[in-house]
Amino acid sequence: MIIFIKMKTDIEIAQEAKLKQIADIAKRAGIRLADVELHGCFKAKISLNALKRAKKKKEGKLILVTTMTPTAQGEGKTTTTIGLAQALNKLGKSAFVCIREPSLGPVMGLKGGAAGGGYAQVLPMDDINLHLTGDMHMITSAHNLLTAMVYNHIYQGNELGIDESRIVWKRVMDMNDRSLRGTFDITASSEVMAILCLSKNITDMKERLGRIVVAYNKNGRPIQAADLKAQGAMALLMWHALKPNLVQTLEGGPAFIHGGPFANIAHGCNSLVATELALQLSDFVVTEAGFGSDLGAEKFFDIKCRIGGLKPSATVLVVTRQAIDRHGYDNVAKHIENIQLFGVPLVIAVNRKENDPDEEIRYIVKQCEKFSVPTVISEVWGRGGVGGRELGNQVIRVSGDRGKFKLLYGLKESLKDKIEKIAVQIYGANGVNWTDKANSDLEIMEGIGMTNVPVCIAKTQYSLTDDPKIYGRPKSFKITVRELKPSAGAGFVVAFTGDIMTMPGLPKHPAAENMDISESGRIKGLF
Repeated sequence: MIIFIKMKTDIEIAQEAKLKQIADIAKRAGIRLADVELHGCFKAKISLNALKRAKKKKEGKLILVTTMTPTAQGEGKTTTTIGLAQALNKLGKSAFVCIREPSLGPVMGLKGGAAGGGYAQVLPMDDINLHLTGDMHMITSAHNLLTAMVYNHIYQGNELGIDESRIVWKRVMDMNDRSLRGTFDITASSEVMAILCLSKNITDMKERLGRIVVAYNKNGRPIQAADLKAQGAMALLMWHALKPNLVQTLEGGPAFIHGGPFANIAHGCNSLVATELALQLSDFVVTEAGFGSDLGAEKFFDIKCRIGGLKPSATVLVVTRQAIDRHGYDNVAKHIENIQLFGVPLVIAVNRKENDPDEEIRYIVKQCEKFSVPTVISEVWGRGGVGGRELGNQVIRVSGDRGKFKLLYGLKESLKDKIEKIAVQIYGANGVNWTDKANSDLEIMEGIGMTNVPVCIAKTQYSLTDDPKIYGRPKSFKITVRELKPSAGAGFVVAFTGDIMTMPGLPKHPAAENMDISESGRIKGLF
């Protein structure tokens, strides 16, 4: 029997860790030092030349970590991702972590950072959660440059005939600020972020940036960034951001932290270039996609894997006592069904949190085993890689057969059919309600040729429905699509449902209230 005692905070654990030089981490991972661009001693950018050189090597196995429908406290998806990679390394496999970069909005707000927790963290945790290598600021600058060029073009005579009532490109900032809704989105929801994460190289990124739709003219023709000759300067601001960020786990394993699109608004996956490079360098790549299978996993499979030609070998579904208390076992069953729709082998990880009683954890395992899915207890938060050995062994076992990976829908299906298929098969809805605005937007998408593309549904993460207050596995409901927007550069259409917002607000007591730094530079309150 394992009894958790009161642990140190994440930042205290991180500050006591003895980090290895990032150049040594890179060398052991098989990255040439000529491709390592140091940002201090413990983090680095990796040149895209490394991907070109690594193409000749055998590709590793891609493991996705997702969750059941989460609570506001989070279920430890990122912690499990990091801990599983640490466990695989302890089991004699070479494993790479690939996760998203934190946004300052959640860091300073409610959800917290995105560097894991306990003894399953990526380091240096404080740098990662605050600014890392500046990617968020590069993305923000490129996005806002395009906004400035739109309005400057209008001021200078409006040669393109932009309809000022049909400008669809806002400004962005990397912070939650509800007072700016209507004029600002959060950086993590920007199409520029999605483009960064789906681009394969500089040329591809430049072409995608040029396809961004910023407005429409009086005749309804879309005005794109290329019409404003903005894509070159945007790519110039972004080219360092396209290089993956290399850091390390608490146990000295390699980790790429690159790109940070939200999963309830955007497609919720780290960058393709980081994932592809990691696959060429290791036996296993463990990655996560935001929130539950209805959001992160579906978009990971139908958007990222489709665009990148990736074939995942296994999925880990994280469940917790707190989420089961909120949503029940029927919710777990639905997420299992969702993953099985894609033909990917599955393992359930019962993420044991501090002070979870033994008898309750054992009961959860027994109940989950009734679904005929391998179920193990994960204790990576309290024990690091050692606490994930059983999970690692199960992942190795089930990933021996890659299964029969398949996508949920074909690109030639209509946008309406794709969205309704996701709603019915993934969310469990009876169908979709379409507002007049959404139906009008469908006609616009057809008119501009944005039909044979994936769809990215913006929806609450706290429910299988589009209402965050409806828990469990609801029956007999429909979701409401209120509007559609083209992300022509990213290569998908975004469907907005319910009350989902692209500029969140801070909670009554934001996490920022507890943060401080001493004269010596020691941070406190950062989780």
